[in-house]
Amino acid sequence: MASPLMSLVHDDDRYQKSFQLFLERSSEHQCMKDFIHNKLPHILASIGDGKSHLNVIGVGSGAGEIDLEMLSELHKRHPEVTVDNEVVEPSSQQLHNYKVLVSQKPELNYIKFTWNKMTASEFEENWKQKKMTKKADFIHMIQMLYYVKDPGATISFFQSLLDKNGKLIIILVSEKSGFGTLWRKYRNQLCNTEISQCVTTGDIKRFLDSKGVSYQSFVLPSHMDITECFTEGDEKGELLLDFLTEVLDFSKTASPELKAGVLELLRHPDCSSRSEDRVVFNNNLGVLVIDKPI
Repeated sequence: MASPLMSLVHDDDRYQKSFQLFLERSSEHQCMKDFIHNKLPHILASIGDGKSHLNVIGVGSGAGEIDLEMLSELHKRHPEVTVDNEVVEPSSQQLHNYKVLVSQKPELNYIKFTWNKMTASEFEENWKQKKMTKKADFIHMIQMLYYVKDPGATISFFQSLLDKNGKLIIILVSEKSGFGTLWRKYRNQLCNTEISQCVTTGDIKRFLDSKGVSYQSFVLPSHMDITECFTEGDEKGELLLDFLTEVLDFSKTASPELKAGVLELLRHPDCSSRSEDRVVFNNNLGVLVIDKPI
């Protein structure tokens, strides 16, 4: 049964506010940057195979901060190479923020940016309609597979675009994170599957295993301070609750039973730890690295 609750993505302004607060309160971007600077260079070393031009696709690129970190590592690995970078992002605000960021960095003149204000599904449809034959050397999908109807089909499509030695990188919440715990218990109440999926790296691994697709897997330890969620009426706490549940105005629209159950689970050791008087949510991420299909 579809959830009667309204998905947070219906209100882009509130979504962006809650997302910004999540970034401030969590170590999400830091743990991604650690991965990008310590592990990604080895992954990127083999792509391209001596080519002078590389094609990159960023799916759900947001405001571009993490994209540019990855492009910087790519440039260090392949300093002589020019890059064609397809940016796929449905939010006008995020796309604008990304363009502003690029305009402040003249050193990116080796990259040609193509801006696609569209969802991953629209990009796929567009690509097929145009009968595009271009292949990609590096595709990344960071924290976006929640917003496609069929994550497995989306992965298969983008994997099919990889060139020889190409790499597809997926980052999602880990099945062993607080999100994984929350979704296992409340998936039916919280997930409006028309809009978003409660999907973790565990789900994606099961899909890849069923298709016989090999992959490398990494865990990125991450955490997030959610203490204000337990103070009734706290504005930041309510924004964080919206983000955690993906529900617009969760504390005002959820039934008293659902709200009490979610808050109790968020405090539980399966989701969070205590640090002095703070409640620290387990926001661990997983990275999957997939090669071109054989």
